[in-house]
Amino acid sequence: MATTNDIKNGTVLKLEGNLWNVIEFQHVKPGKGGAFVRTKLRNVTSGKVVDKTFNAGAKVETATVDRSEYQYLYQDGADYVFMDNKTYDQITVPGEVVGDAANFMLENLNATIAMYEGAPLYIELPASVVLEITYTEPGLQGDRSTGGTKPATVETGYQIQVPLFLEQGTKVKVDTRTGDYLGRVNE
Repeated sequence: MATTNDIKNGTVLKLEGNLWNVIEFQHVKPGKGGAFVRTKLRNVTSGKVVDKTFNAGAKVETATVDRSEYQYLYQDGADYVFMDNKTYDQITVPGEVVGDAANFMLENLNATIAMYEGAPLYIELPASVVLEITYTEPGLQGDRSTGGTKPATVETGYQIQVPLFLEQGTKVKVDTRTGDYLGRVNE
């Protein structure tokens, strides 16, 4: 058991029989009344996000979650196969656990997998990845970087919005949390 003072981003709490990952937390000390902790929690299995408030110093049950570095190897039907970077053991992660992270995963990408009692809970990707644009409409004369955006499909099959001047074959940096275009990569 821990108290609300131990809550940090990334902590996994056990509430009402479910596991909840702390996305945000804020200790609040109003001028009148007792202090409390305002949190935003994501259900580890369903992905549902809720706001929950705890009284300061209240007991909360934390779950022991092991986070390890894994390398993405390949997709096997609806499942994804990863290899532990230390032991070289391979694990299969169901597609529901991978979720939207699949939009940004290329073979050999390193990711952190959180495990609870031997079962994978969720996957944390690097903040950004470099992907190649496989299809986009050609840019027209006069398209400038300060203009609008157009849809582009990257090598994973995911579609992002990019500036009008970008062409097919260009490598771009993409934010894995939001799917936003971050910039062009020159190699």
